[in-house]
Amino acid sequence: MSRSLRRIFTTIVIATACCLFTARESAGRYPATRAQIQTIQFRSELINATLPYNVILPPGYQNSPLTRYPVLYLLHGLSGHYSDWATRTHVAEYASQYQMIVVMPEGKDGWYTDSATRPDERYETYLSRELIPDVQKRYRTLDSRFGRSIAGLSMGGYGAIKFGLKSPAAFIFAASISGAFGAPSWTESDLKTPGAMRDSVLSVFGPAGSDTRKANDIFEIVRNLSAARMANLPYFYLDCGTEDPFFNLNPEFAALLRAKKIPHEYRELPGQHGWDYWDQQVEGVLKLAAEKMRMPRRQRAKS
Repeated sequence: MSRSLRRIFTTIVIATACCLFTARESAGRYPATRAQIQTIQFRSELINATLPYNVILPPGYQNSPLTRYPVLYLLHGLSGHYSDWATRTHVAEYASQYQMIVVMPEGKDGWYTDSATRPDERYETYLSRELIPDVQKRYRTLDSRFGRSIAGLSMGGYGAIKFGLKSPAAFIFAASISGAFGAPSWTESDLKTPGAMRDSVLSVFGPAGSDTRKANDIFEIVRNLSAARMANLPYFYLDCGTEDPFFNLNPEFAALLRAKKIPHEYRELPGQHGWDYWDQQVEGVLKLAAEKMRMPRRQRAKS
């Protein structure tokens, strides 16, 4: 295992341990939010498990029965859960500034990918074929790519960019914070340290050279994109802290997007792989999602 990869995995273990705290108080930075948070206990037939998801509803949602809203799907990271964004960041306060719904699904340690070794762990198909249709059924959403974005942190950042590349008809905007973009390329020889990273990567992507690895490597996906497919991609955004162990992968991926002339924005700034950085950056992701999606026009219910 190379020194750089060993440093990555050691840092992630430390960061994961350090992140087991609740969100700090807002200390008056933002006014009291009017956004409403709901938890849906969704039973997945594909995965044969209950996969809860949190939903942030915008201010005025209950009083605007004819208004349809765009949706941002916000993905958690490795060793995380659907509740992380709502409990460890100020995302509900940030979201209250926009007329959009924010959905935070449960992805476990599945890398938002259909597992090469576990037929019952199909987290990519789950999101596209079960979660999104359920959200559309329960809530008044804009059911087109112009009303749908996806973003995430670390494992979720990888997943969000991958969904944007593989399902461009579904999303108008895809964003990554601290993206763990190299996971499909990490093999058993790289992953000597026991833990969630090793177990999940080998379980999800299978042995070196597997079809699952090839089909979910975002670098390879971009390199092999046809001109026609590139013309229909969503707008991509990615950022990473310069002290993040995944930092080198992010400018490398941004350079590939630039070489392919794929519209995107890339930012690097001081920060580590942790919740202080993610709380800081998700506010900007929400702003960009609101700019890229089609915002609702309020309609009055007939009396």
